[in-house]
Amino acid sequence: MGCLALNASYEPLTIIPVQRAICLLLDRKAEALEVDANRPVRSQNLRLQTPVVIRLAKFIHVPHRFRRQVNNTFLFARDGYRCVYCKRTRAELARHESLTRDHVVPLARGGGNTWDNVVTSCGRCNLKKADRLPRECGMTLSVLPREPNHVELVWAVRRVTPVQAKYVRLFYGEDVLAALKPGGPANGAHPQLLSTQS
Repeated sequence: MGCLALNASYEPLTIIPVQRAICLLLDRKAEALEVDANRPVRSQNLRLQTPVVIRLAKFIHVPHRFRRQVNNTFLFARDGYRCVYCKRTRAELARHESLTRDHVVPLARGGGNTWDNVVTSCGRCNLKKADRLPRECGMTLSVLPREPNHVELVWAVRRVTPVQAKYVRLFYGEDVLAALKPGGPANGAHPQLLSTQS
């Protein structure tokens, strides 16, 4: 388990290794907001509680206006690790099957490798669709492809505990957190974000 690092403004930045969090605490570059007393960290001269959430002492500027290139890690997370055609999840696929990237408008027909033209597809559906449009082969999209926003890109593939999720909700609000949870309004994606019941 990593440690959630917050900006001085309490904005969730990223999950960092516990060792890095401890170095920041010892250098007084951060303060611990939440610790796990059941997992102490020991050295020859020191015994510390494991930091779960830290807050940086100084504010760092983080540019939010950027476009993330399409990659399968974020694509599959955006679509909830589910084929948008048959709606099977990765866990429901046969052992020899896998999730793939499908271009709604095939590259051979002028489609681009852009967020609004790529979807998650199981291999079977991708093979069935081939170089056709979905309507040409009787297939329909269960969700419309779109570019994920900054929060979704940052948190789509990170695991956070319920304690850490509390800080994501504090800064971004309940609506954004709900969109990241399983079955949330934005495609029902992002199953890694754990429940925030507390």
